[in-house]
Amino acid sequence: MGAYSDGVSTTLTESGAIFGGPARIKAIYYVAGATAGSVVINDGGASGDAVFEIATPASATATQFIDLSGCPIYCKTSAYATITNATSVTVVYA
Repeated sequence: MGAYSDGVSTTLTESGAIFGGPARIKAIYYVAGATAGSVVINDGGASGDAVFEIATPASATATQFIDLSGCPIYCKTSAYATITNATSVTVVYA
């Protein structure tokens, strides 16, 4: 991943909170699972509005880095990741 001087990260292996307050998502890195799935970023917890969604392939060795630093995703309440069939997801935010 690239260097982010004003960012911190959270790595999740299952759905959960990324950060409990407002956050700008600057990058997402995931390791896919053996079955196709998805990563959804919600604003406001598990039942909050989906602000970003990406499908993950059915490949236990596939990885992807998504650089959003040019146009970060803003979660005004809190940032939450709903993870389906992915081994891990790292989210860089500020």
